[in-house]
Amino acid sequence: MYFFLGNLSCLEMCYVSVTTPSLLAGLRTGPCRVPFTACIIQLFLFISLICTKCSLLASMAYDRYVAICRPLHYPLLMRPQVCLGLAVTSWLGGLLVSVAKTTCIASLSYCGPNVLNHFFCDVSPLLSLSCTHVALTELVDFISAIVTFCGTLLVALASYAAIGRAVLRITSLAARCKALSTCASHLVVVGIFYSAVLSMYSRPRLAESTDLNKLLSIIYPVATPVCSLIVYSLRNRQVHAALRRTLHLRRVSPARTALFCS
Repeated sequence: MYFFLGNLSCLEMCYVSVTTPSLLAGLRTGPCRVPFTACIIQLFLFISLICTKCSLLASMAYDRYVAICRPLHYPLLMRPQVCLGLAVTSWLGGLLVSVAKTTCIASLSYCGPNVLNHFFCDVSPLLSLSCTHVALTELVDFISAIVTFCGTLLVALASYAAIGRAVLRITSLAARCKALSTCASHLVVVGIFYSAVLSMYSRPRLAESTDLNKLLSIIYPVATPVCSLIVYSLRNRQVHAALRRTLHLRRVSPARTALFCS
């Protein structure tokens, strides 16, 4: 679990670094000029990272399935070579999907006004600026989005369905709570991430970006990494101890101050 969390943490640091600077620049200075090459590079990195994250979340769901449903086989089924293979496949798969989609979009012709109605270079706003026929590119993008997002989501849902059946068969309440606690944080992150992503990308692209689209776009590149940080940290015993110490000091400090002043 911590091996995949390390990969997810590294990915989300890159993920935020790709989209957030342009968001902050837009909030500070308003509309700004972006070279076309820089826009395509941002698009390539963004697609690669979002596809990699889908695969990593599915791999983590499978890891939790093996840990809960087949605990005696866990050292064999999730041995280091398998974990490394899943991680490498996730990263390389994201790169391959990004190369295909970015190449299709970069090969289109763009004519003015080149005003991107978004805070970063995303697929839908770029397609709306193209002055060539984009039906084929839109279809390729739509199919790849369905395969990537829905495919990994089905893996996660199947894993959690099996986990749910296994938990219901557990008679001990303590064991049932322990089993649920091992996957609750990941399930929350999966729910937030896929809800925003599927509402954005699993539909045709001809519609221009709206304010609602931009609001949804803030959720998965900005809000989801923040939620992941909070959710996964709350499961850490050291974080619990530090939080208790902080709250205890805040309760004790006013009393000590009152005693000193009197």
